[in-house]
Amino acid sequence: MRKEDRTRNDVDVLLRALHLPAFVAYRKEVAEKAEKGGWSFDQFLHHLAEMEVEERKRRKVERMLKKSGLPTGKTLATLDVARLPVPVRRQLPALCEGGFVERAENVLTFGLPGRGKTHLVCAIGQELVRHGHDVLFVPAFKLVQRLLVAKRELALDKELRRLDAFDAVILDDIGYIQQDRDEMEVLFTFLAERYERRSVIITSNLVFSQWDKIFKDPMTTAAAIDRLVHHSVILEMTGPSVRSEEAMKRNDDKKDEA
Repeated sequence: MRKEDRTRNDVDVLLRALHLPAFVAYRKEVAEKAEKGGWSFDQFLHHLAEMEVEERKRRKVERMLKKSGLPTGKTLATLDVARLPVPVRRQLPALCEGGFVERAENVLTFGLPGRGKTHLVCAIGQELVRHGHDVLFVPAFKLVQRLLVAKRELALDKELRRLDAFDAVILDDIGYIQQDRDEMEVLFTFLAERYERRSVIITSNLVFSQWDKIFKDPMTTAAAIDRLVHHSVILEMTGPSVRSEEAMKRNDDKKDEA
C-alpha cells in the first residue's frame, strides 16, 4: 500500500473515531472539488463541516420522526392545501413554524369524519419535528389505554413525566374514547398536567357542546374545555368529505375503464 493511501485510510479511521461520518463519506469528493477550484484549506474544512452539520440534522430528524409515530404519508407535500377552508389555509404556515409550541398553546381541530383533520395535524406535526420539536402522534383511545395501564401499575406519574418529554402530543379522534369514568379521569389528568406547559393538538368530530359524551360529568367537561381553550388555536374543517369524493372518483375511473 502506498504511503498516500495508508494516510488516507488512517484519516478515515480517525474521523470515524471522532464520529464524523459525513467527513468520511464526502472528503474525497470535496477534496477534488477544492483542488479544481483552488480552495484554501479553511474553505475545504468549512465546506466539509457544513456537510457534517446538515447530515447530523437530517439523521436527527429521521430519529425524531420515527419516535413520533407520525404516519409517513401524511405530510405537507401530500396535503391538498387548496381544499382547506380559507381560515385554516391562512393559519397553516404559522402553525408549521411552531411558535404555538414555544408558547405552550394548543391546536383544536374540529370537523365531521372524512374532512382531512388527521392529515392536517400530521402535516403540522411533521413540520414541527423539522423545526426541532419533539412530537408524539397517538390515537386518543390508545393514549387512554396506556394511561390506564400505568395507573393500575401505580406508575401514572412516571408515564405522565415520559409524555412530558414531548413538546406537542397529537391526540387523534378524541371523540371515539369509550365512555368510562376511569378513562375520563386519566384523560383529564393528562390534559391538566400539560396545561400552560406543553402543547396538545387534538382532532375531534364532536363539537364542545357534545364533549359531555367524553367526560361524562358536566363539571369535568367544563374544566377540560376551559384548560384547552384558554391558550389555543381552533381550526374548523368544513366542506365535503375527502374520503367520499375519493371513493366516487375511484368508481368513476372503474366505469371509464369498463
